Amino acid sequence: MIVEILSGAVRGGTSILYAGLGESVSERSGVINLGTEGAMLVGALGGYAVTAQTGNPWIGVLGGAAAGALLSLVHAVLVVSRGANQFASGLTLFFLALGLTSLFGTGYVSRQINAFTPVKVPVLGDLPVVGPVLFQHDPLVYVAFVAAPLVWWVLFRTRAGLLLRTAGERSDALVVHGYSVTRVRYVATVVGGALAGVGGAHLSIAYANSWFEGMVAGRGFIAVALVIFGMWNPITIAGGAYLFGAALSLASVLQAGGVAVNQFALDVVPFVLTLVVLAVLGKRTLLAAPDELLKVLDNSTSR
Repeated sequence: MIVEILSGAVRGGTSILYAGLGESVSERSGVINLGTEGAMLVGALGGYAVTAQTGNPWIGVLGGAAAGALLSLVHAVLVVSRGANQFASGLTLFFLALGLTSLFGTGYVSRQINAFTPVKVPVLGDLPVVGPVLFQHDPLVYVAFVAAPLVWWVLFRTRAGLLLRTAGERSDALVVHGYSVTRVRYVATVVGGALAGVGGAHLSIAYANSWFEGMVAGRGFIAVALVIFGMWNPITIAGGAYLFGAALSLASVLQAGGVAVNQFALDVVPFVLTLVVLAVLGKRTLLAAPDELLKVLDNSTSR
């Protein structure tokens, strides 16, 4: 049962990991996107629809990324160019995504697709415990193993990452050196939305292998909280994503094992865990927050 929970943690936490990485990129530039849940929703439908039309799940992933990026582009226009409240914009786009996916997703509810299937890594997949936990998953899980350190490397070891972090820490320094803060934040927000869209696509074409209304079920909001929990560090965010993945997989594993536990009680475990983590960490995590992000929080609080 422990092995099943750990394996479920990796598989179930992958979609949250993609969304968390995307949100960390966006917030590092100084833009909070509470519409991450919406980006995951349109990514889930976009990935499923494109896969249904093309028969290729990899093209479906690109479709999910494009859908998430497009929704986040709207967020960038509103908050970066028009100066709208970041929290209000993000929540509004979430409800927009909820309505759009409900409207256009009805034709795909019972549609069969050529979804991703688990691929066992030779040799490593046969190892006891480690094999089923890490090396018997769908391809997007393995891509996620690389994505977290790759995002960390881009953020902290490349010029592009330096520009992005400067936009979130000292935006005036970018202006002095002739760079456009607007352009950097646009790119970061759109890339963040694309990664959230990939997370949504993983849900529909690799995890559940189906589309149904509201299937993201709060994972996008957990991803936003996870960025705070992970102190805006992609590696820590990865660990947190798998922790929340374990909470999500707990219900199905216990039911399969014949343990009599209330289903609805188990469904709230991930969200209770989110609240507990945020309550324990309190304001300590804000010390690691980008300065421009703190200004957004202060302005919203003062209002």
